[in-house]
Amino acid sequence: MAKTAGAAPKLAMALAIVLGTGDVNKGDAGTEQIPIRLRAWDGSEAGPEGAPLIEFTSRRALRRILWSPGQLGLSRAYVAGEITAHGDIFAAFAALSSAGKFAEPGPFRPLTPREAWTLLKTGIRLGALGPNPAPPPEEAKLEKHGRRHSKKRDAAAISHHYDVGNDFYRLVLGPSLVYSCAVWSDADTGLEAAQEEKLDLVCRKLGLTPGMRVLDVGCGWGSFALHAAGRYGVNVVGITLSIEQAELARKRVAEAGLTELVDIRVQDYRDVNDGPYDAISSIGMSEHVGREQLGRYVSQLHGLLRPGGRLLNHAISWNAGPTEDDPDSFIPRYVFPDGEMLSLGDMIVALEGGGFEVLDVEALRRHYALTLRAWVKNLEEQWDEAVRLTSAGRARIWRLYMAASALGFEGGLTGVNQVVLQKAGGEEPPLRLRNWAG
Repeated sequence: MAKTAGAAPKLAMALAIVLGTGDVNKGDAGTEQIPIRLRAWDGSEAGPEGAPLIEFTSRRALRRILWSPGQLGLSRAYVAGEITAHGDIFAAFAALSSAGKFAEPGPFRPLTPREAWTLLKTGIRLGALGPNPAPPPEEAKLEKHGRRHSKKRDAAAISHHYDVGNDFYRLVLGPSLVYSCAVWSDADTGLEAAQEEKLDLVCRKLGLTPGMRVLDVGCGWGSFALHAAGRYGVNVVGITLSIEQAELARKRVAEAGLTELVDIRVQDYRDVNDGPYDAISSIGMSEHVGREQLGRYVSQLHGLLRPGGRLLNHAISWNAGPTEDDPDSFIPRYVFPDGEMLSLGDMIVALEGGGFEVLDVEALRRHYALTLRAWVKNLEEQWDEAVRLTSAGRARIWRLYMAASALGFEGGLTGVNQVVLQKAGGEEPPLRLRNWAG
């Protein structure tokens, strides 16, 4: 039986202050306001019985929070293994995000002076004071790479996320090596079949026919290029900023006997100058572009298409209204540094403003939730191997980020949409396009 005395009640009050669910006037009685069951390093527990269990394995976790009393301190302690979620990661994060500052859009509200003083006193009582611990090595450090969304810094941001080992990604994503939303007939479809359906759906929406020239922006490990060239006989140029992705993509192309049809390049989309292309796919890439570069992105793709050519832009959207970016939150520090999600409306305004005609929009929000849950399952079932291939911190990052993202799609905070567009000129689009749905 867990101890109810010890460090846990005071630790729970400290956590409640940071989460914005506690009342500094209530003392230890306020521990019932945290949305999880908390276990401290001495084995004592506090918080609601039956709630998901979170363990602080070391005082060092509290020390990180004292230095950075918001998402950054919590994130660093979690990645370092000083905070552990026991059991269902989905239930744990759903509980944490259901109340207080996690439930509010935008950056964490700063502590009031009284809250900060109470938190400091708690740290003193629990013996957590000390120098600020170094961040975990998995934390992104892009400042030395220059201005946000410069070519150099974008390359560093992409490397941070994607150059963590191809074998790790194969473990998480499965043999398809597709790192974007699959398309599911139902929840029992299976990840590989759902990813193949997505790749083929993109080909059908672009109207691919043999001999066409296709640009795949953000080609990843070459899965779409392989599918389009192998099934539809098109010539594909795939571009990525990840050296590791490109190396494996080229190997897969060679193994498939498609080197005459597929060219994989390490290249920034802003440097592509060998148009025109008959069609362009951008699948899960435009989130890396950034709002300030969006106009240039649209203009560049528009200039690379022949008259009448189609663009498919597949992108995650932010559905929760205007919010302020928080560079110290978990996702930009550990997952997608400099990534930006736009609303579907903002994306379409930019695409239309750049000269494209919108032919079709398909929302795939529920599909991404199913995809992410399948990836989490792959990771959890092969946890020891994932840690061996990367690091324990990296595996923890991916587990939390994918589970939290799945919940975001399920709750409607985020969406994902395929927008099919056409450049003016050339042949008219068909009167009806939805024959691609099968």
